[in-house]
Amino acid sequence: MTSIDLNSDVGESFGRWRLGDDAAIFESVSSANVACGFHAGDPSTLAATCRAAVAANVTIGAHVSYRDLAGFGRRFLDCSATELTDDILYQIGALDAFARAAGTRVRYVKPHGALYNAIVTHEDHAQAVVDAIRTYDDDLALLGLPGAIVLDKAEAHGVRGIVEAFADRAYNADGTLVSRREKGAVLDDDDTITENMTRLAKEGVLIARDGSRLHVDAASICVHGDNPSSVATAAAVRGALESAGIDIRSFA
Repeated sequence: MTSIDLNSDVGESFGRWRLGDDAAIFESVSSANVACGFHAGDPSTLAATCRAAVAANVTIGAHVSYRDLAGFGRRFLDCSATELTDDILYQIGALDAFARAAGTRVRYVKPHGALYNAIVTHEDHAQAVVDAIRTYDDDLALLGLPGAIVLDKAEAHGVRGIVEAFADRAYNADGTLVSRREKGAVLDDDDTITENMTRLAKEGVLIARDGSRLHVDAASICVHGDNPSSVATAAAVRGALESAGIDIRSFA
């Protein structure tokens, strides 16, 4: 490939509690997954993040979550599909208001945490995500793991699905992410990360933790914004990709 998107989770501060350095990571990424208030983020944080993204020419996406502020959206919520659709619709609309006030709009949706992992296999919640997007704006793209059922449902309903890969997460042999509860789930060695992401962009291959090769046609790479080394990792990934002749460009 000649270009790929580089995205990061941002806007995850809350009140006086600060998480991540969004301004610094905007120097490297092309897309921003902005928390919408259900796992992190408050109105002033959303507003400031949207303004900063616009100033940095970074595309804005809605990082929607289960309603789990205390658990940072990393706990599965056994809600009905209707309730989940309404919750996601609420989050997209809230972020889009701040994006429009900043002079742009929300261009895509990326589920967060437990919701992101659930809709790999959870039929009802996957459909709920797609229904929320179609209800709000079916021009919005949807980011998801390769092979996730939510991407199949998106395609079936005319929603553009975007496959993404994670620079700083380990993979199981079946293509799922290693649980954060397990040692080694989060990668922090930039040499390993940049080698992996360059291979992904050039060959479409990720190496699982058991050494097996996963063939992934990813259009976007995520660097999490809440790790201590996030800013350095994002810069390293961008630098390695550009050195390999790959442009960093938003899919949206």
